[in-house]
Amino acid sequence: FIVVGTGVGAAIIVDGQLYRGRHGAAGEIGHVTLERNGELCSCGNRGCVETFISGPWLGRRYASLCRLPEENVDGARVANLAAQGDEIAGQVLSDAGEALGTAVATMAMIVDVDLYVIGGSVAKAGDLLLEPARQAVPRHSFASVGSRVHIVATELGDDGPVLGCAWLARQIS
Repeated sequence: FIVVGTGVGAAIIVDGQLYRGRHGAAGEIGHVTLERNGELCSCGNRGCVETFISGPWLGRRYASLCRLPEENVDGARVANLAAQGDEIAGQVLSDAGEALGTAVATMAMIVDVDLYVIGGSVAKAGDLLLEPARQAVPRHSFASVGSRVHIVATELGDDGPVLGCAWLARQIS
């Protein structure tokens, strides 16, 4: 599960169990570098996945391209404008989808997981975001890996993360 909203993170489920990693940091896909000389991220790194697909960054990109004040634009507005046919907003979402697909391809090459469920506020853009991601995966991974990868929108809406936390709490108790 990859949540794309104010930030970007992932919950990696392997054999029905949440994979946390040795130090509990597994799933920080939002801070994997896509462009080593890219935009400065809030984490201090440059070119993180988050600087390409999180809601605030989508708003910043759109505002910059349209020469608007940043505070007037967020990811939801970009998605709404793209759905209404705004070409610049559509390109911003397409670029974000390409970045998401690149990140998914990277994860697929490392952890060999086939299903990626995308949720969060930005994922509400649906295929405007997800279709470019699906098209990017085969270009950024081995054919044998990319051909198996499926990217789908969550069917749980905004409840996915909360339900996942509840499931995890139940597993612990």
